[in-house]
Amino acid sequence: MLLKRSYAKEIIDDLSITDERLDLALHELQVINFFLGGNSVSRAGLSAINRACTFKNTPLILDIGSGGSDLFFKMKIKGRNVEPISADMNIRACRYTKLLHPEAKVVCCDAQRLPFKENIIDIIHASLFFHHFKEEDMAAVLRQCSLIARHGIIINDLRRSVFALMGIKILTQLFSKSRMVKNDGPLSVRRGFIKSELMAILSGIKQCRFHIRRKWAFRWLIYCIKE
Repeated sequence: MLLKRSYAKEIIDDLSITDERLDLALHELQVINFFLGGNSVSRAGLSAINRACTFKNTPLILDIGSGGSDLFFKMKIKGRNVEPISADMNIRACRYTKLLHPEAKVVCCDAQRLPFKENIIDIIHASLFFHHFKEEDMAAVLRQCSLIARHGIIINDLRRSVFALMGIKILTQLFSKSRMVKNDGPLSVRRGFIKSELMAILSGIKQCRFHIRRKWAFRWLIYCIKE
């Protein structure tokens, strides 16, 4: 049975939530990413772009909708550090990242109006971010990203599936202490994508050759190498 894509709002999309409820949810999402392979999906995308591109300077990676992600703060490319910039619209998420990583560059901004010039960022990354958008809005953000990114774009997001929905419901009910995660985890799966939807969204993005790969567990890796 194929799930119809949901457009219901997740609790985490409420920007008025700027207290410890968000901190707990961000912490649990980091744990979920670690144990369910989310981080490895992003690393695979980075490796693919790394094989195709030459970086003259320290690679600059913009993580949009970053939440509390610390994926890139310890990552290296060809034995050297990368320079991450975390961008999120929720001021509490930005403060959470800054608290964990005082040295981090953090920008509080709307991903639909990114404050960056063309070809200024080496790679733009988005993990568990684009399922929050309607298809036309996702395409608009990606068109903007295709102008800002010098080398490529990495998308790490959810594959919509009945089995994924059943699994996340069980996991969040058993292990989560966050009401936000218990609500948003299953809803995120229902807001995830099937391949035909992704292909339709990506087909209109110029200057990019997108590759779509299935990854464990119920993830999509989509990466683009700029032409």
